Amino acid sequence: MGLIYKETDPVRLSDDGRAVIALDQTKLPNEISYLSISGAQEMYDAIKSLAVRGAPCIGVFAGYSIAVLAKRYADEGMPADDVLLRLKEDASYLDSSRPTAVNLSWALKRQMSLAEKCCKNGFSAKDMASSLCEEAVSIHEEDINMCRKIAEYGLSLLHDGDGILTHCNAGALATSRYGTGLGPLLLGKEKGYEFHVYSDETRPLLQGARLTAYELMRAGVDETVICDNMASLLMKRGKIQAVLVGCDRIAANGDTANKIGTSGVAILAQYYGIPFYVLGPYSTIDMSTPTGDDIRIEEREPEEIGTMWYEHRMIPEGAKCYNPAFDVTDHSLIAAIITDRGILSAPYTESIATAVKEKP
Repeated sequence: MGLIYKETDPVRLSDDGRAVIALDQTKLPNEISYLSISGAQEMYDAIKSLAVRGAPCIGVFAGYSIAVLAKRYADEGMPADDVLLRLKEDASYLDSSRPTAVNLSWALKRQMSLAEKCCKNGFSAKDMASSLCEEAVSIHEEDINMCRKIAEYGLSLLHDGDGILTHCNAGALATSRYGTGLGPLLLGKEKGYEFHVYSDETRPLLQGARLTAYELMRAGVDETVICDNMASLLMKRGKIQAVLVGCDRIAANGDTANKIGTSGVAILAQYYGIPFYVLGPYSTIDMSTPTGDDIRIEEREPEEIGTMWYEHRMIPEGAKCYNPAFDVTDHSLIAAIITDRGILSAPYTESIATAVKEKP
């Protein structure tokens, strides 16, 4: 299949092509556990439960999921037309698991477009499944290459010794190999840069505390976890020279959706004159979404706030909870959007349109 997997890859195809192997990120940092996933319900649950998370990683997972399902149906003896119908149902179902990250729908559409083309060209079910497997590997390989380019572009904006603030997790766990938001830091470490990274814990799911700290410590990057409400004090004291975050969707005007709390960090950064950088692959750009107001924000269960991390309930029984998973950062707060197709600057309507038109 071409792709050489690493043990650190959060998502990969099983050796026999009948399952997606995924690192269960809900268990980190205390337990390293892998899931073998072969059914549509399991795939949906893996995304919904955040066992598989991070917009680019979800896209890679979706590509492999369609390939695994196609092989399963082909092995059951279904004709190609019936396989296509089942895959359409599965793709629609998987797409409903998390609505904000565009990479999920992007990868599913890419796979379904290929499946339809295979049917139109008279492919057998097995040949269709084989083509979808090759395409899933291509999606993964492209993501690895995109992350490396993003890391290189991002590193060009940083200086040795900088203090960096991160929010949520946008490293290799959320993408492939280097990651997006953490890519420049991991690549910089390889090149001898010494950064001090402050990672917001990122309530309520603690991706910064559980995952970003885990990745940076493994890479030997100097790292300190802070509560989300401590960022302003660090900025005021001159500890932060840049903010790096990933993104789940980039609107055509440059507004970006990312983990809840990101927009507040951007507002603080502007107040203190600190550059706020958004990093993500071109596949995260959604030209069908004109502005951030058009991005659907996922709302999750209140248990994540009041009970998930505690032995006993931490809010009164019956108290209302509001738990949006993302917020939108206005493009006016963003110093640059760093993609695999270059560093995009304002006016973003122009730079984004140019980047999207470029050939891969």
